[in-house]
Order: sequence, then structure tokens, then C-alpha cells
Amino acid sequence: MRNFVVAVDVGTGSARAGVLDREGQLLGRAETPIRMNRPAADFAEQDSEDIWRAVCASVRNAVERAGVSPQSVVGISFDATCSLVVRDRDGGQLSVSPDGGPGWDTIVWLDHRALAEADECTRTGHRVLDYIGGVMSPEMQTPKLMWLKRNLPQCWNAAGHFFDLADFLTWKASGSLARSQCTLTCKWTYLAHEKSGWQSDFFETVGIPDMLERGQLPEEASPIGLDLGPLTANAADALGLTQQCRVGAGLIDAHGGALGVLGGFAGDAFSIDRHMALIAGTSSCVMAFSREARPVPGVWGPYLGAALPGCWLAEGGQSVSGALLDHIIRWHAAGGEPDAQMHKRICDRVNELRAVEGNDLAARLHVLPDFHGNRSPLADPHAVGVISGLTLDASFDSLCRLYWRTAVAIAFGIRHILDALNETGYAIDTLHVTGGHTKNPLLMELYADAAGCTVEEPGAEDAMLLGTGMVAATAAGLYDSLTDACVSMAQKGRARRPNPVARERFDRDYRVFLEMHRQRRTLDAIASARAGS
Repeated sequence: MRNFVVAVDVGTGSARAGVLDREGQLLGRAETPIRMNRPAADFAEQDSEDIWRAVCASVRNAVERAGVSPQSVVGISFDATCSLVVRDRDGGQLSVSPDGGPGWDTIVWLDHRALAEADECTRTGHRVLDYIGGVMSPEMQTPKLMWLKRNLPQCWNAAGHFFDLADFLTWKASGSLARSQCTLTCKWTYLAHEKSGWQSDFFETVGIPDMLERGQLPEEASPIGLDLGPLTANAADALGLTQQCRVGAGLIDAHGGALGVLGGFAGDAFSIDRHMALIAGTSSCVMAFSREARPVPGVWGPYLGAALPGCWLAEGGQSVSGALLDHIIRWHAAGGEPDAQMHKRICDRVNELRAVEGNDLAARLHVLPDFHGNRSPLADPHAVGVISGLTLDASFDSLCRLYWRTAVAIAFGIRHILDALNETGYAIDTLHVTGGHTKNPLLMELYADAAGCTVEEPGAEDAMLLGTGMVAATAAGLYDSLTDACVSMAQKGRARRPNPVARERFDRDYRVFLEMHRQRRTLDAIASARAGS
């Protein structure tokens, strides 16, 4: 009997599952939507039981589409957004919603309700900040937990489990309370490179000294791919699998994508720092590996073992990228619903306009894409977006021009992060892209031309599922280590090189991009001084 693994990728809006063989080939895939609650501005909540139901439906459908027997599935693992799940002492749901809505027990990663608490963490100057780029993000778990204790004390007092979403899913699947080294290191200020990873004085300083005990968080994190045990009887029944299936310690969704596109370099620590993963969808995440710790201001990390064992990881990103293009479509008078058909219509028209105007299309229109703050390299969650060069034109062509220049700005944001990394010892010249942006021809072209990199499109149909499949194969014992699984299951991609003809135009526009950042800071300083006078 051939052995197969199941990978589950839980994104912001859906749960995807795939069945893979030991060579990394995707045999079947299914997707199920997930609900979200937005009770107020900057609030986003989900129902973890709804997520679990979506996971189970996707796994069952993927196994059926793959045409394999449940008995032949020997391993499963999960990647997920870094959302926070709160449960009571008996494992029941606790509402994290300000209106107390039942079932909303999960604060979504993009929720920015804890912005003030994040600023407070930054002001402590604690050394844990040295491993998150110097600035605490409201997308991390510490400020969210601080907010819960202060604003929903009844929830805090009743709490008995705090989970990153990937760890919640391994708990649902196996009953294990283990937490992944990926989730704890990247989102909970756990220092995996130190003998004692938790820094209790930090939690005391920010007012949640009981977080570890209240949340049943372990003293030590579990390496990615560690065998956490078999599926429980209930989980096996819900997933349509058997109790012979082993559950692997999971990881954050973007990190699964990083393994999927960079896993093939896992055995070559000396050249891996030439490659950067770009996991791009609603938001964008970039990841780079190195043999030694390389702190980069405004970039999360360095994290030891957060994706590949023995490698340090630097993580940057854009809080909105695909979501910003959707917003531009909704916002413009000639826009509408930002579905796939609308994006294609706009992209087709942009290319028609470029055929006439060339690289000078909308040359006086410039965008700063920080509509939901700047995650990297400025690490400024208060940053706002800027558009310069608007006219009274409300036609469809004006929407296309704005869409094009917004896409250029998104690519410049990646170049900004890449420059920050290369200034601190990286030698990145190749960008490995996965996620929804691979379906947008304008973005894929711009990642090469505007960022000045060779762009590698993934050979795998779904790099997120491939990376998490590598983790599942490790837990199932199909390979001796995660490194072996990554190298053996990697799929070769397709390279796109930058167009040298476009270089001069984009270099000039990039200087404008940097100047707009400077001018925004100047305007903010003037406005702040006036407000304080």
C-alpha cells in the first residue's frame, strides 16, 4: 500500500486541504469557506468550531478527489494564520467579541484592536523586542492577550487555554497541548535559541504574568514536524481518516509556504540566503533564511528553527497587498465587486494602455501602499496610505491607471524590505513567489521588474500545501528529518528574469516612493506638533 499525507492550510477566508504522495505531488485538493465577524473597525473575529468544520469538510473532499483510501493516509499536519483562539478550562469556547457574541472565540491575525497595547510593549524596551524587529505588532499575541485582560475580564478569568490557530488544530486532531516552535517563536516572544525560552519578566511588565499558566502553555516549544501522536477517535471520524494517521506539530501558514518554495535549499545552508520567499495573497509575507542570526530593524526575527531546523529566519511583510487592490476597486467610482473577473478585466485594459503609453503609463500617479500600517521595514502600524496625482477623471481607464500604480507600489514595498535585508548581510537575488498573486500577471511582472529580482514561480500547484505536506511526511516517519522531507519533496519552479529596459523608469519611481515616505513623516510631525500646541 502506498503511503500518503494530508496537508491542511487555513487562510483568512477558507480552509484548504490536499493529499500528497511522498514525492510531493498533489493528488487531490478541496477548499471550504470560513466565516468572519467584524463588530467594529479594526476588529476581526472567527469561530474556531466553524474553522474545524471547514477543515474536516476539506479533508474529506480532498481524500475523495485524490482517490486514495483513508487507511493509506499516514500523516497530517496543519498550517494556519496566526490568529488567537481562547478556550475555557474544559476546552469550551469563550467569546472574544466586545458584544459577547457566542462562538466568536478567535481574534483574527489582522485584528488591530490591541494597537495601544502593542505600543506599550514597544515602550518597555525589553530585549524580546530585539527578536521582532524592535517594535511589537498588534498582529502578535501578547498585545491581544493584554487587551483581553483589560477589556473582557470575564473572558480572561474564565480562560484555560490560549492557542495559536495551528496549535489549536493539532490539539483538536490529537488532543496534545504541545505548541509549535514556529508559532511560539514568531508570535508569542518565545526565544527558541535560549535555554529558557519564556521571559517571565516581560509578561510581568506588561501585566499578564499569569499568561503561561492560564493558557496552559508548555515550558518548551515542539519542533515543526514532531510526531504529536495519532488522531483521536473523534478527530479521525470527523476528518474521514483513521487512528493510524500521525499528527505533526504545525506552523503558521506563511511559513508553510516558505517551506514549499524554499525547502529544496534546506540542505544548502551556504547559499540559502540568496533566496527569499514571498507568500502573497490578502497580505504578503517575505521570509529569508541564514546560517547565523542577522537582526534587521523593522523585520521580525531573527527566529531560530521557526521553519527550517538549524536556520535563522527573518520575516517581513505587508499587512495588505491583495486586499489593497480589492479596496482600490471598491473605492473607485468605476469599480465594483473585486472578483476574479474584475481583476482580469482591469489587468487586460492596463496592458492595452501600456501598449500605447509604455512605461510612462500614469507617470505622475504615485502610491504609498500602507493603508493598514507598514509591517516592514518601517514597523509602523500607525502608517497610512498616500495617493499623489489624482484628477477628476472617474472613468474606468482612471481606475486601471490607479490599479497599475498601486501594483507598482506593492512591488516597491517588497523592494524596500529586500534592500533592508541585503544591507545587513543577505545577498538576495531570487524571489520565490507563491499564493494568490501568482494569478495576477501585473504583480508577477512587477516583482521582477520593479523589485529587480529573478522571480521564481512555484512548480507546485499549491506551495502552501506542499510545505505543510513536508511537515506531515516528517511526522509520519516517511523521512528521517524535516530537512530530508523538504529536499526530497521539493518541486522545481519556473524563472522570470527582470526586463532591463524597465529598470531606469522603476528606479526613478522608487526614488519617488522613498521620498513619499520621508514627506509623510514630515507631514505627520507638523500635524503632531500643531495638535500638541
